[in-house]
Amino acid sequence: MPSLRVIGPGRAGGSLAGALESVGWEVAAPVRRGDPSAGAADGVDLLVIATPDGSITEVARSVEPRSGTVVAHLAGSLGLAALHPHPARAALHPLVAMPSSAVGTRRLLDGAWFAVAGDPLARRVVDDLGGRWFEVADEHRAAYHAAAVIASNHVVALLGQAERVAATAGVPLAAYLDLVRATVQNVAELGPAAALTGPAARGDWATIDRHLAALDPGEREAYEALVRAARRLVEDG
Repeated sequence: MPSLRVIGPGRAGGSLAGALESVGWEVAAPVRRGDPSAGAADGVDLLVIATPDGSITEVARSVEPRSGTVVAHLAGSLGLAALHPHPARAALHPLVAMPSSAVGTRRLLDGAWFAVAGDPLARRVVDDLGGRWFEVADEHRAAYHAAAVIASNHVVALLGQAERVAATAGVPLAAYLDLVRATVQNVAELGPAAALTGPAARGDWATIDRHLAALDPGEREAYEALVRAARRLVEDG
């Protein structure tokens, strides 16, 4: 099996290392903050730079290129140019929420999707993990990653709003979570447009006006923006 070293073994890097080690990859000692990085590509097939996105280019330049070593990053919005000057480059972005290394390792072994680009070793990683991959070219990576943020981070923010608004009626967020799960399942089965229900879907403006009147002013902007987004689904569908 191939070998791996990670620069920056935080949640994402630690998750990937743990998952690959569990399927038989040889995992070399990681390079942590403050460790010398010039020789990080020595003796491994794949070097993964898992630092914050803003430092990937600088870290890549600090590593001496090695023939036969593929250098990859885990950033969703960056392309292969961030890994200059390494001749063999790859991008490997797990489309998975990884709140901790332990949770991330488990999720990466559960048929996860990955956005890949560059050297075929990136696809080998996904295949060995039993995952699914799709290729995203450099010029489309920012749009791809924006969609990932909308699908994950923005959903969390939206549920935070649901929790705040529900609390004004004395209802816990837990009461809504089965509704959320069923809605996501409907989207999976039917697609967003067909899964849409509620007052915006049917053009029930009187109900929407009652909602707006009941909301704290600080909650109205987000609600109105999502009504417009819901109406776009209706009109485009």
